[in-house]
Amino acid sequence: MTARTRDDVFELVRQNIYEVLPDVDGRQLAAADRLTDLGANSVDRAEIVMMSMEALALDVPRAELAAVGTVGGLVDALYTRSCGR
Repeated sequence: MTARTRDDVFELVRQNIYEVLPDVDGRQLAAADRLTDLGANSVDRAEIVMMSMEALALDVPRAELAAVGTVGGLVDALYTRSCGR
């Protein structure tokens, strides 16, 4: 997937969250939501990040994403990288 907008990246991350956390499926997600508050453990969070990076054809060092605490923060980090910044 080539992300054209931040909304595209948000949609991709949202779909990956729903896939990894089926109990959250259908819930309206907000940028301020924390993955841990949605029920994601460390393995779930890593899977969501890896699936999103693979779909965007990105290779972002995990340390760079370690400080990301919210869905919006993850989206912003991935979108920025997908734009080559």
